[in-house]
Amino acid sequence: MFARVHSAAVMGVDGYIVDVETDLEFKLPSFATVGLAEGAVKESKERVTSAIKNSGYSFPQKRVTINLAPADVRKEGSAFDLPIAVGILAADRMFSPQVLDKFMLVGELSLDGALRHVRGVLPIPSWLISQLMQKTQRSPQLVRKIVPEPPLPTSGFSSPKWG
Repeated sequence: MFARVHSAAVMGVDGYIVDVETDLEFKLPSFATVGLAEGAVKESKERVTSAIKNSGYSFPQKRVTINLAPADVRKEGSAFDLPIAVGILAADRMFSPQVLDKFMLVGELSLDGALRHVRGVLPIPSWLISQLMQKTQRSPQLVRKIVPEPPLPTSGFSSPKWG
């Protein structure tokens, strides 16, 4: 079972898209993260597992493989916790993976499932707006009509509790 969650990271002063791909297989339970994941990203396994369980869901007893694409760029920090957790739930069919196409998720999870502050993500909305302007080749005024201020519709949660 497969799910893809869109996320983003920052390199220097620019953002870039990271697709968090989740695959669940009916094999001996394990959890692997690939795609040049560094330090805190590899540690997300423990935070995500606990957050899902402590939010009232059962963690799938399957082989979990997380791919952070593009695989040739290092990923650092805890901002991928939320997209990894949502990807696992979607791949396990707790909800339809298709609803994820409209969202970009960034967030660190505490062990009880609450969202925590993530440092260094402020360039991401501005970068996304610049990408939208380049792809549509429209004026900034038209883009502002398409994308409301602040630069992108954003939501902050203190504790999503997954539903």
